[in-house]
Amino acid sequence: MGAETTKHSPLHIMFFPFMGHGHMIPMVDMAKLFASKGVKTTILTTPLNAPFILKTIEKSKTHSNINIQTIKFPSVEAGLPDGCENFDSIPSPELVPIFFKGAELLKEGFEQQLSLQNPDCVVSDMFFTWTTDSTAKFGIPRIVFYGFSFFSMCAYECVTLYKPYENVSSDSESFVITNLPGEIKMTRIQLVEYLNIGVWVERLIKLRESEEKSYGVVVNSFYELEKDYADYYRKVIGRRAWHIGPLSLCNNDKEEKKYRGKEASIDEHEWQKWLDTKEANSVVYVSFGSVVNFPDSHLREIALGLEASGQQFIWVVKKSKKDGEEWLPEGFEKRIEGKGLIIRGWAPQVSILEHEAIGAFMTHCGWNSTLEGVAAGVPFITWPVSAEQFYNEKLVVDVLKTGVSVGVKRWCPFAEMDDSIKWDTVEKTVRKILAKDEEAEERRKKAKEWSKLARKAVDEGGSSDLDLDAVIAELDSLRRVINIYSIK
Repeated sequence: MGAETTKHSPLHIMFFPFMGHGHMIPMVDMAKLFASKGVKTTILTTPLNAPFILKTIEKSKTHSNINIQTIKFPSVEAGLPDGCENFDSIPSPELVPIFFKGAELLKEGFEQQLSLQNPDCVVSDMFFTWTTDSTAKFGIPRIVFYGFSFFSMCAYECVTLYKPYENVSSDSESFVITNLPGEIKMTRIQLVEYLNIGVWVERLIKLRESEEKSYGVVVNSFYELEKDYADYYRKVIGRRAWHIGPLSLCNNDKEEKKYRGKEASIDEHEWQKWLDTKEANSVVYVSFGSVVNFPDSHLREIALGLEASGQQFIWVVKKSKKDGEEWLPEGFEKRIEGKGLIIRGWAPQVSILEHEAIGAFMTHCGWNSTLEGVAAGVPFITWPVSAEQFYNEKLVVDVLKTGVSVGVKRWCPFAEMDDSIKWDTVEKTVRKILAKDEEAEERRKKAKEWSKLARKAVDEGGSSDLDLDAVIAELDSLRRVINIYSIK
């Protein structure tokens, strides 16, 4: 049984995800998970994002415990196109800082909902740093959801505190991250902290300050995956934190997985039928998430590399046929017929990764994708771009030992890209990850072991299930204490 939350009335938690699919999907999964334990949950979002969330939760057995409330997103007032309420739909990189400014204008609507809903706790996205002050006004504890790994949060803390990049003489010289378990080596240009990109650094400082004032952090991970870093984060850095993942595994049946995320751009039977004809561990799945937008030149190099490898692949690209096909080498689709499947738009990633034919995942190393790959038991080709993705690459390649790096050298804002990776590198890396040699077999074996541990963690009595019970019990106790003092 889960933690007891119904002494008088169910514990009520409000979830406030940032308006971007990479942030909304895991937090909606989290709301479903808490609801399955008898917690009353409210998801707060904007009107245009509400239908997406509703579609995601209505297939869940616990949907009756989940309520959706909306607050207006002032896109026009902020200087954005009318209806631009989702980070993924921002038409140009110049509008990114304006979108974040617009998100700050949600404060009034958020506080009105706190007054109306009176939740016992708020779990809000890391980018809503101002919610710490808003919840404090109402005496409500705020828990942060980063959507990061323990590893990356620890690495960021150690890099910020000790500045190990100051001890090397060039961008190409590697250094060990001071005090971080595991002798993790990086270079200066893989770190936003060193590159000192103003808007990113300012945001990171705000995130850290907001976290220090919050009640704690919920982490989409499981203890066995990164126990040294979970311990370091809680015992050395001294933060209150609970690991309750992989969150994607709360979607048990086919229908839940199907409607997790946006509507798929491909019929389920089409990709399923295609994969069913392939041998186990023979297909590389290529996807770079909902935000990364490679220029045509990058896509062309990937296409040439995939073709030259001679291996089978599923490749998810954002471009539709109406955008034109200049990025594809001439005659490419005809030549790869039967060997390659291109999905233009949104793909049901969790379902595809779980198919036995998938033998590797080429990814930007966003934490959602990384953990979904871990849960599915597939090795990785790592191609980080920005955010905390270079840290995730180190976890996968150097700690979990289930990945091969494509060799990206430089952290980049989303408006720029490291163009050092050419088709021959893609070819070589794909061949390496799908090889039948001892090294590749060892990676596959480790990947399968991590998958088993992930599933065990979320089962009843597993490490994530117990931490979920623990956070519910603690919040319930805190509620009683707050209620006693408010009565007095």
